[in-house]
Amino acid sequence: MPERGAPNPVLAHILAELGDARRVLDLGCGAGGLLRALARRGFAVSGADPQPAMIARAGAACPGAYLVPAGAEDLPFADASADAAIFLNALHHVPAAHMDRAVAEAARCIRPGGRLVVVEPLAEGPLFEVLRGIDDETAIRGLAQDALDRCGLAPCRDVTFERRDRHEGADAFMDRLVAADPGRAAAAGAARDAIRAALAQWAERDGETLILRQPMRLRSFAV
Repeated sequence: MPERGAPNPVLAHILAELGDARRVLDLGCGAGGLLRALARRGFAVSGADPQPAMIARAGAACPGAYLVPAGAEDLPFADASADAAIFLNALHHVPAAHMDRAVAEAARCIRPGGRLVVVEPLAEGPLFEVLRGIDDETAIRGLAQDALDRCGLAPCRDVTFERRDRHEGADAFMDRLVAADPGRAAAAGAARDAIRAALAQWAERDGETLILRQPMRLRSFAV
């Protein structure tokens, strides 16, 4: 979550890319946080995620969204049916062999003149260092950027910024880690002591609250 009293930098950067878009796809929508934020601002939102459990959570978070259980490499949306599509922390979760197709599928669903927005965590920073002990994403995050490099779409913007997440202690961090990706539960449990040690090394402290910084890269493309 962003720091208390501070704007959400991820959302602010995404909104700056959407312009006059109204129909927006959230690809890899997870639990629906972005869907809810966009719907509250008047966007007509649809989401896709390969995990049915996440689709259920997204539906609870944003009841007005149109949601489908689907991977980004095989989207059930019609050609040119959206003004914009967003991958938020999602492209690097697509299997490497399907990343190029996922980007092409997203572009297919966007009307001419629309926008593809991709926000990815970089393989650096304190949060990355804490997580790499259980799930080192160095290679897969690089492959996501490679897929964007060769996508053939017209680049519009490329900016790096910092996200600052707050966690009310080590247990809260681990609970949130597993809630975001239940597949990490076993690895997180086995590495509990190592995670605590990494948090002690990398996290900033505000009283009992842990603050973890994560560099993010936003790239947007005209379709």
